Amino acid sequence: MSSRRPGLLARLLGAHPAATAPAGAATEQDRRMMTRAIELAGQAGAIGEVPVGAVVYETATGRVLGESFNTRERDADPTAHAELVAVRQAARTLGDWRLNGCTVVVTLEPCPMCAGMLVNARAGRVVYGADDPKAGACRSLFAITTDPRLNHRCELVAGVEAEACGRLLREFFRGRRRARRAGNPPDA
Repeated sequence: MSSRRPGLLARLLGAHPAATAPAGAATEQDRRMMTRAIELAGQAGAIGEVPVGAVVYETATGRVLGESFNTRERDADPTAHAELVAVRQAARTLGDWRLNGCTVVVTLEPCPMCAGMLVNARAGRVVYGADDPKAGACRSLFAITTDPRLNHRCELVAGVEAEACGRLLREFFRGRRRARRAGNPPDA
């Protein structure tokens, strides 16, 4: 698909409502948790995984309930996205699948699978760093977490430490491209 096509579609169809939807404000606790998520993302990158990290915490107390980074390659599991694994841990910690009183912090805007999971988990808040223009399902391509047609909506806070989160991803993929050009397979 040509890189110009999304622009054409956007002009023909009008801006996606999520692209202009206001997002909530980040708290100091969100920022601290994002710092931890960035550390986790760095661990993912160090083992050859796409550098995405996630932390789930109780919004009222700040207690961490789960944290993870991408492990799709290591686990040969297409569902092993950072936020999905962290939400599973949080649900086990709470002994409940409903995460109404929780905040999910992730370095990259969740994809459609993860955004749907966050709605199904009844996550109270979703805080993310970098927008994902190719697969983002919170506001870039879709607005799953805030869609009024669904039975639950998450408070959305976007762009927290976006530059640092985006830099990790850019450096990771730049390294992969360099290795490919040099004839070396990427570390995995």
